[in-house]
Amino acid sequence: MGFNSYKDDEQSSQTGKLKTMKRLFSYLLAYRRTILLVLLIMTFCVFVSLLNPLFIEAAIDDYISKGNRQGLYRLITLAAVLNLLMILGVKTRMYVMAKVCNSILVTIRQELYTHIQTLDFNFFDSRPTGKILARIIGDINSLKDVLNNFVTTLIPDFVTVAAVAAIMFVKNPVLAAAALCSLPLMALMLSLIQTFSHQRWQIFRKKASNLNAFVHEDMSGIRVIQSFTAEREAEDTFRELVGEHRSAFIRAVRINDSLGSAIDLCWGFGVVALYFTGIYILGTDKVSIGTFIAFGTYIGMFWHPIMNLSNFYNQIITNIAAAERVFEIMDTEAEITDEDGVIQMPPVKGQVSFRHVGFSYDTDTKVLEDVSFDIKPGETIALVGPTGAGKTTIVNLISRFYDVQEGTVCVDGHDVKKVSIESLRRQMGIMTQDNFLFSGTIKDNIRYGKLDATDEEIIAAAKAVHAHEFITKLEKGYDTELSERGGGLSNGQRQLLAFARTMVSDPAILILDEATSSIDTNTELLVQEGIEALLEGRTSFVIAHRLSTIQKADRIFVIDNGGIAEEGTAHELISKKGAYYRLHMAQMVLPV
Repeated sequence: MGFNSYKDDEQSSQTGKLKTMKRLFSYLLAYRRTILLVLLIMTFCVFVSLLNPLFIEAAIDDYISKGNRQGLYRLITLAAVLNLLMILGVKTRMYVMAKVCNSILVTIRQELYTHIQTLDFNFFDSRPTGKILARIIGDINSLKDVLNNFVTTLIPDFVTVAAVAAIMFVKNPVLAAAALCSLPLMALMLSLIQTFSHQRWQIFRKKASNLNAFVHEDMSGIRVIQSFTAEREAEDTFRELVGEHRSAFIRAVRINDSLGSAIDLCWGFGVVALYFTGIYILGTDKVSIGTFIAFGTYIGMFWHPIMNLSNFYNQIITNIAAAERVFEIMDTEAEITDEDGVIQMPPVKGQVSFRHVGFSYDTDTKVLEDVSFDIKPGETIALVGPTGAGKTTIVNLISRFYDVQEGTVCVDGHDVKKVSIESLRRQMGIMTQDNFLFSGTIKDNIRYGKLDATDEEIIAAAKAVHAHEFITKLEKGYDTELSERGGGLSNGQRQLLAFARTMVSDPAILILDEATSSIDTNTELLVQEGIEALLEGRTSFVIAHRLSTIQKADRIFVIDNGGIAEEGTAHELISKKGAYYRLHMAQMVLPV
C-alpha cells in the first residue's frame, strides 16, 4: 500500500475565476422568475433601510426640535410599518433562496454524478475513490453559501453602497468626501490580499482531498493493514496529512481575517474624518445634529455592506477552487462514447471477431498486437496465460470498456464502435474476480443483474448456481440485509451470489474473468454444474487460472507476448507439449 502516494497529484485548474463564477451563477437562470421576486423584495428592503437615517434626521430636526409631537407620532408609525414589512421581506427572501440554492445543489450534484457514470475506466484508474467522493459531497456543499449570498448579499449590498454614497453626496458633498476618504486605502489592501488568498485556498482544497482519499482507502483496506501490522505507518501518514490540512487551513484563514481588519481600519478612518470635517472645518452652525446623526448612520450603512462584500469575496476565494474542481470533472470527456449515427445492437447471436487488433494502455508498451480470431455463436473460449499477457484486455475490448487503437472488434458482424454502448452491454454478462456486492438485501443484489426480475427468476438463478441452499439457511433468507461488499459472508458465498446475479441477466455473451478464484474446491464442484448450465447456448469467454475449470471449453487460447501463442482443445494443446502443456504440468506438480 502506497502510504506516501497521497500528495498533491492534482493539477490546478487554469480556468479563470471570472469564467468559473459565471458558469456557477448561470444555474440561477433556471429560477429567473423566483430570483426576480426575491430581487423585488430586496429592493423594497433596501429602500426602507435607506429611509431610516432620513426618518431619524427628520424626527430630530423637524419634529423634536420644534415640539411637533403629532407629526413625530405619524413619522414613527410610518417607519414602524415599513420596518415590519422589511423584516417580513427578509424572512421571505431567506426562505425562498434557501429552496432555490438547495435545488441548484441537487442539480449540480446530479449532473456531476451522471457525468461520472459515463466516464471510462481510465478516469477511475487514475483517481482514488476518496477524491471523487470529495467532489460529489464536500466541494458541492461548499457552493451553497456562494449561490445564496450572490443574490441575497452581493446584489443588495452593491445597491446599498451606491445608493448611500449618492445620498450622502447629494445632502453634503464635503461630509461625504470626508467619510469616504479611506476608500483608496481599502482598494489597495484588497488588491494585495486577494493576490495570495485564492492560491492558499486552492492548496487547502487539495490537502482536504488528499486526506479524504487516504481515509477512504485506509478504511477499505483495514484488514490488510492489520494483517501486516502496518497500523503505525498508517497512523504516521494520517498524522502527516492532518497536519498539512490544518496548516493549509490556518494559512488561508489568516489571509481572510486580514481583509476584515483592513475594512475596520478604513471604516474608523472614515468616521474620524467625518466628525473632524463636520466639527472643525464646516462648523456645527452649518451642520445640524440630525444631519450629523444621519451621516453617522449612513457611514455605517456604507461600510457594513463593504464588510459583507468582503465576507462574500472570502467565500468566493474559499470556494471558487471547489467549483473549479467540480467543473474540471464535468469537462472531462469520456474516451469511450457513442459515435454519431450509432445503431441499436440487434438481439445478439454470439459471433465475435477480432481483426488485426492492437491495443496499449500507454504509448510505451503494447498489450495486444495484430490479434485476429473468430468465435462462433455458442462457443466457449477459455483464455489462459501469464499475468499481464492481455487476457482481461481481450474481454474488456469486446464489452468496449476500452477502445482498440488498431483493427476492429465485431459482434455478429457489427463493429462495436458502430452500435450504442448500452445496447451492447445490456446483452452481455460480465463476472469478474472482484465479486462486488452492494448494501441491501440478497434479493436486491441478485436482481441487479435484471432489474425487472421476479422473485421466481431470482430463486431459480440462485438454485442454478447452488446458492439457494446457503441463502435459505440465513435468518431472513433472501431478505437478509448485506453490508458494504457483502460483509458477513464468506468469499465463496459472495462469489455464488455474483454468479446468481449474472445468471438472472440471461446474457447472450458471457464473460467469466477468474470467476471461480474465490471459491474453494468443494464449492467449485457444486457450482461447476451451474456454470455449465450458464454456458449452454451462449458464447462464453472464460479467463481461468485453474485449468481444471476449462477442460470442457470448445477452444483454449494461450495468450502471451501480445497475441495468441496457442489455440486448441485441452487434449490437443497437451499433446503439443507447448506453453499450455507446461502450465498444465506446473499445476499438477503444484495444485492451485
